[in-house]
Amino acid sequence: MSSIQDIKGVGETTAKLLVKLGLQSPIDLIENIPRKYDDYSRVMSVRSIKPGPVTIQARIHAITSRYSKKGLHITEALASDSTGSVKIMWFNQRYRAQSLNPDAEYFISGDFAQSYRYLVIANPSCELVSAFPLHTARLVPQYRLTKGLSANQLRKFTKNAFDQTKVTETLPQWIVDEKELVDRRTALFSMHFPESLMAVDKARKRLGFEELFEMSLASALNKQDFAQEKAQHIPFSESTVVEFVKSLSFELTNDQRKSAWAVLQDMTSGSPMNRLLEGDVGSGKTVVATIAMLNVAADGKQSVLMAPTELLATQHANTIEKILPKGVASQVVLLSAGMKKQQKDAAKLAIKKGDARLIIGTHALIQDKVEFNDLGLAVIDEQHRFGVEQRKKLQSKAKTMPHILNMTATPIPRSLTLTLYGEMDVSIIAEKPGNRTSTTTKILLPEQRKTLYESLKSVMDNGRQIFVVCPLIEEGEAKAARSLSVESIHKQLKSWLKGYEVALLHGKMPASDKQAIMNDFIKNKINVLVSTTVIEVGVDIPNASVMIVEGADKFGLAQLHQLRGRVGRGVHAGSCYLIPTDNDSVPKRLRVLESENDGFKLAEYDLELRGPGAIYGTMQHGALDLRVAKITDTKMIAEARSAALAYIKKGENLLKYPQLKVHVDRLRTITNLN
Repeated sequence: MSSIQDIKGVGETTAKLLVKLGLQSPIDLIENIPRKYDDYSRVMSVRSIKPGPVTIQARIHAITSRYSKKGLHITEALASDSTGSVKIMWFNQRYRAQSLNPDAEYFISGDFAQSYRYLVIANPSCELVSAFPLHTARLVPQYRLTKGLSANQLRKFTKNAFDQTKVTETLPQWIVDEKELVDRRTALFSMHFPESLMAVDKARKRLGFEELFEMSLASALNKQDFAQEKAQHIPFSESTVVEFVKSLSFELTNDQRKSAWAVLQDMTSGSPMNRLLEGDVGSGKTVVATIAMLNVAADGKQSVLMAPTELLATQHANTIEKILPKGVASQVVLLSAGMKKQQKDAAKLAIKKGDARLIIGTHALIQDKVEFNDLGLAVIDEQHRFGVEQRKKLQSKAKTMPHILNMTATPIPRSLTLTLYGEMDVSIIAEKPGNRTSTTTKILLPEQRKTLYESLKSVMDNGRQIFVVCPLIEEGEAKAARSLSVESIHKQLKSWLKGYEVALLHGKMPASDKQAIMNDFIKNKINVLVSTTVIEVGVDIPNASVMIVEGADKFGLAQLHQLRGRVGRGVHAGSCYLIPTDNDSVPKRLRVLESENDGFKLAEYDLELRGPGAIYGTMQHGALDLRVAKITDTKMIAEARSAALAYIKKGENLLKYPQLKVHVDRLRTITNLN
């Protein structure tokens, strides 16, 4: 049975409504998890009912129908048991009078509340007393609906789907037994028609484990397949790396050393590296990537670093070129869409001939006309900003599978590291470099704005610079918040801060203009830079010591933490001021940011508060659509991951579990970060 119309009671018109909800087959109905339950499980006598949700078992009589003065159709009746009677009413349900049998006994569930002048049970569900009621006298499931389809219909069709359809098991029996799970059919049936809250808990445990198991298995299989690929053996050039580290003007932190060593060792194995380097804002990931790229260059091969924006790519190129020995620095080449044709052609030629060993750029690197001579390493910065196909296209430009180093400044909660990023080896840089200062964060109300800007004149007089970030570009983008646009704030600050250089920067400006402004800011020709989040990731201005975020409530917690990380990157302590949209509302997340500087703790809080999409946007959206499991349940995640690894070790065949295979194959495509 595969069509939704095969279910008893579903005709062509109803089928179209079900398809609107994504329910195209009986199994779709069975796997359509209720969004909540109304508890009508306690059957009471009429005499004992009190205002609120109630269920009684009674006979219905004295049925009348009428229209109110406003044209509202009202059906009234009395429901009686041995203890008394209560009035029940239905509004605009004209079929009710004809559908009720005065001689029959019904379960009646609804809200007992005041309507007009009486306490009545309004618009109750009624069904004949039976051993298995669907709509009354139980924990009643509620679903997402569409116009023309009622909850009663959906419950009825779901029950019919169970009666007509075989629910196949997706987990091996040894996992079901070992983890003390109920079987799949029992779990799904209990989600729709639970006998108790305990039954719901058992069902959730089983189905939640299944979701996390599928995700863990997909991740582990991807990792296994990737490890079987062949990659170039890139030896550790000890003298080159040691000499470079000694030449740096700062000491590497222990985390940087450990991360660099792990990367260098990965590249000697003959299997492709697939490592995620994560570190909080300003932790020094670029130096680790530079060590890896330098080591690859020492072996005569090429490395590429792909960044999400031209601004960041240009900065990476400048930073890396500055810290490398002169002989190697000459092999650094930048390629981005904003460059002039002559520059791009020269860069492409150097890349093709192999003269360029350390290549840095944007999406321009994956154009068909870009040919690498001998690509050994691909570093992908802020990897969640790139789609799977973009990363694969970059990989495809190598003769053999290149080593992959993914970097992110967005701290990843442990639960996501184990699931979504489970196929990668992970290195974490938690320590901040010794030359980094701390940044204090303070919330100020809009009414304090002018006083704040006036107070910062002394900061600029001492040579420090200021970032001001706004959520909008143009004044007309949102009338209610037009004062938060970069144009509006820029205009206001030029008036308030006469004698100081206040510049404007946003994403719609030509690349050459953006670069010119950033160059002037770097050279301290600009005192205040009013910008959108184009400066969110990677921009490094050690002399900037103040970050002001206008309309701070318009930004997510992770994004605000990234913005805060743009200051306090030099010898001067940083200050971050968060100004919400209005004086009356300060979101809790801003208070959290005010008291917490640890990006990993903030990421955990953001995950708990708003879910993974708050941290990672929509790239892996399909992989994160957990219907039952909680991504914050690290204990269950660990158990599911352990079971997935045991499943692979035992040599279990996915073909034995067709439905599991369908789910895992889909997840492998979505979560494949290679």
